[in-house]
Amino acid sequence: MQLDMMAGHLIRRMHQRSTYLFQRMAQAEGQDITQVQYAALEAVLAHPGVDQAQVAQLIAYDRATIGGVIDRLERKGFLRREINPRDRRARILHLTPEGQQVIEALRPAVALVQGDILDGLSEAERDEFLAAMRRVLAL
Repeated sequence: MQLDMMAGHLIRRMHQRSTYLFQRMAQAEGQDITQVQYAALEAVLAHPGVDQAQVAQLIAYDRATIGGVIDRLERKGFLRREINPRDRRARILHLTPEGQQVIEALRPAVALVQGDILDGLSEAERDEFLAAMRRVLAL
């Protein structure tokens, strides 16, 4: 079977493209942030007081490694952790003003990158492609 006919190969290539374009955009905006870190910040913004496990679930990320992502965001000053008053073993997360500023600064560029990822497709094809991906992922 030819590689360009293999879904797994094409998905990996699309992921590489997405990662490259996001990193290039973040650097151009003067931000040291990854796609996963950005997604985690957006999840915390949408769900203040969420815990790490919930962030992992919200962004479809591995629970075992989300801690490192959260650690890096906390070191950068974008998030703060507090002990959950209902479960002292858990930590709840809140955006800092710096984290809020990063999201606000990057949102327009992130929106533009989405178009760049699917460059070469018409708007109708993009909508169709995204709808097909959501069906495959049962979203």
